[in-house]
Parts: sequence; structure tokens; C-alpha cells
Amino acid sequence: MPKVDVIIPTYNTAKYLPIALESVIAQTFEDWRILLIDDGSTDDTASVVAPYLTQLGDKIRYIRQANSGVSAARNNGLRNASAEFIALLDADDVWLPCRLSESLKCFEGRPKVGLAYGLISRIDADGAVIDTFAGNKKHAEGCVARYIYMRRIQLPTSSMTFRKECVDKVGGFDESLRQTEDRDLWLRMAFHYEVAFAPTVISLYRTAGESLTTDTNGMLRAQLQFIEKHYGSPGCGIVARRVALSYIYRQRAEAFGIRKQMWGAVKSSLRALALNPLDISNARTAGSLLLRSAGIYR
Repeated sequence: MPKVDVIIPTYNTAKYLPIALESVIAQTFEDWRILLIDDGSTDDTASVVAPYLTQLGDKIRYIRQANSGVSAARNNGLRNASAEFIALLDADDVWLPCRLSESLKCFEGRPKVGLAYGLISRIDADGAVIDTFAGNKKHAEGCVARYIYMRRIQLPTSSMTFRKECVDKVGGFDESLRQTEDRDLWLRMAFHYEVAFAPTVISLYRTAGESLTTDTNGMLRAQLQFIEKHYGSPGCGIVARRVALSYIYRQRAEAFGIRKQMWGAVKSSLRALALNPLDISNARTAGSLLLRSAGIYR
């Protein structure tokens, strides 16, 4: 039985899939198995995967399902997992060779740690580095459930590793959430386990230039659903709720600003400021967008 099951959901990502698979093969930690969940791909994913089935043998399982979304695909992987640890990798992302070894160090001698994350760099479609996640300045690890709820810390999905017992305890991804389903699972785990942090870049996250500006209404609905779902849980009271809401409205304002939809940007930034006037970032964003909308600042 492998020590780590690597769950890779894929949907029409044949272009990038070999890069993701090769990044697992290149790991310095070798006791792994890939669970590749094909979520009803209509491209040539099957033919891309075929050589790896021959090459890797029982170190890879290729599971096909009808198109049901990324949460359902990951849950399918979780149902088929049997290793002590589970690590996540999206089919268009890339692991650095140290990814698994650095992640597993986080659990050594720390039985209360249930999940761990690390630093990532964002890359464009061609693999060029855009920027690097600098880590969480405060509350990077430990008992941090309330900070996950407030969005005070970020836990990049392709850097996440967790004990299988965490899933046995809290369940898998919430398939009713179209977005923020990953944060929802980390929060549910963090209610029962400590979070650990690997302070080194272990994964590359591929992003399109327009990704921050797409479907702002859908993102808002999902984020509000997440906030209300956990409101009233330990550490998720009225103050934490206001902080969380202010963050998502500031994020929404910034997305509108990128699209030069200034009325939506200003409206959202002022709402963020009203929710949490003590956060200087809210004041700074609102002031900048007000100046831009007046044509004073570009």
C-alpha cells in the first residue's frame, strides 16, 4: 500500500496533463500512487494517459466518470484512496520535485496535524512564472479554523496534503458548492486538526490572465454560501463573519476594477469598508477606486 495517494481530477486538459504526471514521477519521495479521475473528457485525454498506464503499472489508476464537476471527481478519488496521506494536484498544475517530501515533513512527530500546505508560484499558460505566493503573514499554522473562515489565510489546493483519517472524520468535498469547495473542506478539517505549513515553493499553479475577472456573480454566491454555511461554528461568529464578508466584497471590487466596471467596483469597495472599517486595505481600495471613477487617477 502506498504512503501517499495523489488525486488528479482532469477534464479536457490533455494539453497539460503529461506535465502534471511527469511532475509526480519526478518526486524525490517515491512511495506514491496516482488516482487520475477523468471527469468525462471529450478531448484526447485517454490516448495521452495510455502510455503512462503501461509505464507506471499499479502506481496509477485511471478512473473515468460522467462529467459531474471537480468536487465529484475529487470525491471519487477519495473513495478509491487507501494510503495514509492524500495529496492533491490539478491536471494543469505542476509539482516541484520536493513537493511530497517537504509536505510529509510537516506531519513528522506532530500527531495533531491533519493537513499541510506550502508555497506556490503562479505560472501562465506557457509555464512562465508570474509571481510567488509569499505565505500568510500571521496565523500560518496551528489551530487556524477561524482564520480560514475569515479568509485571513490562503491554502493553495495543489499544495495540500492531508491524512486520510481527516476525510473519514469530516467527509469529502461539498458538491453543492460550485466554488470555494476547497476552502470549505479545509475549514471542516481545521475544526478538528491543526494545520501545518511548509515554508518553501512546492507547486506551480497555472492561471489564465483573465481568471480573476470571470463570473464575479457566481463567485460571490459561492462565497456567501460558504460564509452562511459555517456561521455560528466555533470561531465563526459575528465579527469573523463581517471580516469574511468585507474580504469578499473587496475582492469583488478589485475584479470589477480590472474590468473597468467602475460603478460595481466602487459599490463593492464601499460595502467592504462599511463591513470592516478598521482594515486599512478596505479604505485604500475604496479610495483608489473612487479616484479612478472620478477620472483623477488612472
